Amino acid sequence: MPGNRPPRVRSGNEPRPAPATEPAGPGAWAHSRAALDRLERLLRCSRCNIFGLRPVDYADSENMKSLLLLPEKNESSSTSRCSVMSTGQHRGGPRVLIGSGLSSEQQKMLSELAAVLKAKKCTEFDSTVTHVIVPGDTIQSTLKYMLGILNGCWILKFEWVKVCLQRKEYEQEEKYEIPEGPQRGRLNREQLLPKLFDGCYFYFGGTFKHHPKDNLIKLVTAAGGQILSRKPKPDSDVTQTINTVAYHAKPDSDQRLCTQYIIYEDLSNHRPEKVRQGKVWMAPSSWFIDCVMSFELLPLDS
Repeated sequence: MPGNRPPRVRSGNEPRPAPATEPAGPGAWAHSRAALDRLERLLRCSRCNIFGLRPVDYADSENMKSLLLLPEKNESSSTSRCSVMSTGQHRGGPRVLIGSGLSSEQQKMLSELAAVLKAKKCTEFDSTVTHVIVPGDTIQSTLKYMLGILNGCWILKFEWVKVCLQRKEYEQEEKYEIPEGPQRGRLNREQLLPKLFDGCYFYFGGTFKHHPKDNLIKLVTAAGGQILSRKPKPDSDVTQTINTVAYHAKPDSDQRLCTQYIIYEDLSNHRPEKVRQGKVWMAPSSWFIDCVMSFELLPLDS
């Protein structure tokens, strides 16, 4: 035998050695550990169960409610720590820039900024985008703009690009952020809360011209909603017994229990029969777009 090595013998009664619980080599389980860390932060920040209810919602006395509404020890610090951690990762990681509604000259300046900041500039929106740059204060309902809101990106005025180029360095974003909807979307992501349409299902009926149906479906997916291939039946027992709630609906609204929306194009001449029964409501596409732009599940007129 080469090298006079003793033969490797294992008794038939001896169990096989247990496989290693972790592959050899540095970083072999890094991806799994990172996923578990994100899940742990999500659970720590969560205040609701899968039905969107908090512990206080189950209290059967005012005394119990008052106790549950007391702030937990270190609650504010742990929440802020979670938010700061997420914000820091967002800022410290690679920056991916995209322009929406910019002129050719502004696009050129954005490319220059990407080189200065050693960032990536892309033309099509994807999940890696961190900054969406718009011309100014004017709100625009472009697909890139709305996907940026739903994905919690920084939605910034072009002035931010100019300042960064003048100083040849990265400038803090808060001063240049578009307020309201974009800010709510970003904070929602930083706090690891459910997406805007979490718990909601959508059926798109008819034709859509102002915003193509494919774009509307992309928005639903980005917002954590689900697409229905068949029109929901309001009088169906199966439909009405679905035990999910819309997380972002106002707690005191009956809309909180509505989970299935039939969306129609309100700019067309077609006016379907209005449905508002239990968990199934009908809504115009303009309402859907307004919800995305404001990052709120807006009330529907009865």
